[in-house]
Amino acid sequence: MTTNGLLQLVIFFGVLLACVKPVGFYMARVYSGSTTFLDRIIGPVERLLYRLCGIDKTAEMTWRQYSTAVLAFSLMSFLTVYALQRTQGWLPFNPESLPAVSPDSSFNTAVSFTTNTNWQGYGSEITMSYLTQMLALTVQNFVSAAAGMAVLVTLIRGFTRHTTDAIGNFWVDLLRGTLYILLPLSLVLALALVSQGVVQTFGSYQEVTLLEPTVDAVGAEITTQTIAVGPAASQIAIKQLGTNGGGFFNVNSSHPLENPTPLSNLLQLLAILLIPAALCFTFGEMVGDRRQGWAVLAAMLAIFVPLLTITLMSEQAGNPTLAQLGADQLATDLQPGGNMEGKETRFGIVNSSLWAVATTAASNGSVNSMHDSYTPLGGLVPMWLMQLGEVIFGGVGSGLYGMLMFAIVAVFLSGLMVGRTPEYLGKKIGAFEMKMASLAILFPCAMVLVGTAVAVASTSGSETIFNPGPHGFSEVLYAFSSAGNNNGSAFAGLGANTPFYNCLLGLAMLVGRFWVMLPVLAIAGSLAAKKTVPSGPGTLPTHTPLFVVLLVAVVIVVGALSFFPALALGPIVEHLLTSTAR
Repeated sequence: MTTNGLLQLVIFFGVLLACVKPVGFYMARVYSGSTTFLDRIIGPVERLLYRLCGIDKTAEMTWRQYSTAVLAFSLMSFLTVYALQRTQGWLPFNPESLPAVSPDSSFNTAVSFTTNTNWQGYGSEITMSYLTQMLALTVQNFVSAAAGMAVLVTLIRGFTRHTTDAIGNFWVDLLRGTLYILLPLSLVLALALVSQGVVQTFGSYQEVTLLEPTVDAVGAEITTQTIAVGPAASQIAIKQLGTNGGGFFNVNSSHPLENPTPLSNLLQLLAILLIPAALCFTFGEMVGDRRQGWAVLAAMLAIFVPLLTITLMSEQAGNPTLAQLGADQLATDLQPGGNMEGKETRFGIVNSSLWAVATTAASNGSVNSMHDSYTPLGGLVPMWLMQLGEVIFGGVGSGLYGMLMFAIVAVFLSGLMVGRTPEYLGKKIGAFEMKMASLAILFPCAMVLVGTAVAVASTSGSETIFNPGPHGFSEVLYAFSSAGNNNGSAFAGLGANTPFYNCLLGLAMLVGRFWVMLPVLAIAGSLAAKKTVPSGPGTLPTHTPLFVVLLVAVVIVVGALSFFPALALGPIVEHLLTSTAR
């Protein structure tokens, strides 16, 4: 790695960690109902919306009522996004007169954006009208992210409250998360992106004259090119901050009008991890012990940094097959070296690898390079990060409550070791909590593996696998890992925009979202009803390096045991084959 590349990593981690405390503290005040510096501006809007929607902000819900509200809201979101896609041909803000989206693709996209997955089996600029991009997709980027944060807050309340069945009000949590956190941050980021050249317009696509005319496949001369534009910056800001990831343009954040400069690249990278990292501090602040939040963040970084190093080393080492042919893949002043296939030269290996690892760690799914073109080990890391359950930062809210499921398992295992009833943050962890945590961890794993098996064993699934051998299997495994863990990125060599994949991947997204969310809400209700137990001599401290190591071990072991056989059939055997070619 060059000195320049190392400096970029230091700047990224330095700025990110510097933002964790102030942003996390602010979010804790928002969700605890304390005053913030934005109250005088947003407070009147919040109160007006309560009156218009008939919401009593003082009325709280049980976990079952909260779950019903989440499911009802998600169902209405799905139906709205589906209907807008199917009718966009007759609706305004469609300057290119794009027709209605097909039923199976509309279903897949509606599920995708409702579940905060943002898997895209279509080319954005040739499929979605401006109205669909704004009213359907961008709105879901806000509210699906806010719903994830709301569920996290209920789990935190479960730890802090005792002998009650009340865990909050979903509509209040959803509204405050959107108004006080996501909207202000998105406004600031969108303006910053526009200053860097990210497009934001309602104008029609632009027809420009080529500097050098060319010819098409049949030899006809081509002298012009149509450049897609649109209201992109506003969607890009929230897609990154809300760990959504759906691209306004088909090639996502490698597009020069979506991510034009090194500074826009840095800002978007920071936005991907900002809220998930800061929520760790929010967690510690709201439970009354900041050390708990720092411990969880340390566990995330303890997994994230080594995996980032593996990807960087694998991509910088280059392609063994090209090395065998005598290609020069060493980094010099004139070339970046390494495996540059599928990567933008303006970003290079460091920023491409950092993005790949960050976007799959954070359940974001946006890309600034083609993951399908990575080396086998370089591509294995993003895939495995998703398979760990999207808990290494993860989606906003969902990543942290997923990690807390692993923390519950970790304290339960430690309790078995010493023969004592396990406790976490003053609450005894019993059979019910363990059953729910097990469901939250294992259901997405099962969906990924079963979905992959069905796809490779069926004619409908295998006929659009265009790469033979282990890499083709990796593409299918990556697709279901992405959908089943609500990420949205892809090994794009797979033809996934078919009725078979649209329906099966849509089912995987639903399982990955709600078979985690509902057990978490059940645990929140169970913990809130329990008494707080004072810590004693036998209590395992959950803020120490020992617990961080235990938590990391549990996450890795569960991921390794669940997916190692499947990974051995795909990227691992592909790595062995390419290494043999050396």
